[in-house]
Amino acid sequence: MPYKSRSESFVLKVLRILNKRMKLAEDDQRYYLNQEKGYEGEVQFDGLTEKLQRECHILNDLQLESNKSSFQLDSSLIFQETYSLFEVKNFEGEYIYDAEYFKTISGRDIQNPLDQLKRSKLMLSNLFQTLGSKLTIEAYVIFINPQFTLYQTPPDLPFILPTKLDSFMKKLDQKPSRLTDSHKTLADKLISLHQTVPPYTQLPSYEYHQLRKGITCKKCLSFSVSVQGKRVVCHSCGCEEMVTSAVLRMVWEFSLLFPERKITTNVIHEWCGVLISKKTISRTLGKYFMIKGVHQWTYYEWKADK
Repeated sequence: MPYKSRSESFVLKVLRILNKRMKLAEDDQRYYLNQEKGYEGEVQFDGLTEKLQRECHILNDLQLESNKSSFQLDSSLIFQETYSLFEVKNFEGEYIYDAEYFKTISGRDIQNPLDQLKRSKLMLSNLFQTLGSKLTIEAYVIFINPQFTLYQTPPDLPFILPTKLDSFMKKLDQKPSRLTDSHKTLADKLISLHQTVPPYTQLPSYEYHQLRKGITCKKCLSFSVSVQGKRVVCHSCGCEEMVTSAVLRMVWEFSLLFPERKITTNVIHEWCGVLISKKTISRTLGKYFMIKGVHQWTYYEWKADK
């Protein structure tokens, strides 16, 4: 059981919504698909760390800051004497190692993951000095995709290739480790420093009028849905969802994209593509949100425990 579980990043959540409600530019579409693939690889690695029997704290997806510089750790393990951090890459295909870039067989250059790993390790080391932690930091790049091949790899690099992943995890599971309250204190402190929304995000520009309105299926994301009684029914995959749940999901989407805009019955009615009556929306908002203002100036805010 991870001490800090993983969830989709803020950027990925926004990109998923935008991808179904507007046509992304080619570069934005590629960036979105890379985010999806990266998250998929991280979840695969989570499945491996959660099988470890050795005593350790698993911290997934930490967005931290040191000396006013932000850095992100895909996955971390706190052992008795060491802090192991992992940069997880879900690359697929054949690559050639170069000290400056990775090169695809076709000759395209991409950034060497070692650069990011070195930076993360340095930033974390600086943060540990501030926190007073004496743990030794170990850092690795995990290539999780079995369809990945890297040629001309120097043997001394902290790269864990797919063929070495099983033996590497077994080695981790053999570390002598007995955790104390100090390890828990460190884990709790790092979690408290985690930034839910990173200070710098790469998102395509969008405006409300550009986005397609309507309720989407919670399973297949299709707009081909209808309201039948108290349920929203998808005509593409047959998935059914309670109307109340669908409204709350649409409000969550809207507030994620437009956090500065007030949540009102009329706004959510339009965002849902007028499929659900204003009466139902108003009743749902009144039940699950804090009511602000009166009469035509009424709006709603998320409750603190949302």
